[in-house]
Amino acid sequence: MLSEAEQALLSLLRANARASTAELARRLGVSRTTVQSRIERLEQRGIIAGYGVRLSADYEQGLVKAHVLLTVTPKLADRVVRALQALPPVRTLHSVSGNFDMIVIVDAPSIRDLDALLDQIGAMEGVERTSSSIILSTRIDR
Repeated sequence: MLSEAEQALLSLLRANARASTAELARRLGVSRTTVQSRIERLEQRGIIAGYGVRLSADYEQGLVKAHVLLTVTPKLADRVVRALQALPPVRTLHSVSGNFDMIVIVDAPSIRDLDALLDQIGAMEGVERTSSSIILSTRIDR
């Protein structure tokens, strides 16, 4: 379980993983040494596994995003996962319960590119059925 202080630190890092230790310390009201040691502990515990890039809203607005629901042949699921992992437009892949086996979050620069991507996913060996929904807007993104 994370302490309130660790949760607050993670919240700040989610918003800006490049924030300096001094900035984080100022915002949390603690010393830089305290912040650095908390970050190191979170990394050692495997809670912080790495740091990434958050794209600007302007860039993201230009992309066409979609949820693609997949039904896959159980014996070929690993092959489908590897094929999806090799596609740069695939942002997230979830294994789910229910009528579908996987939910893939993708983005593309245009509807035409999204259409080609959906055809490519649907043609993968092991993919039995797809259903897609274009994301019109994002109301909450934490």
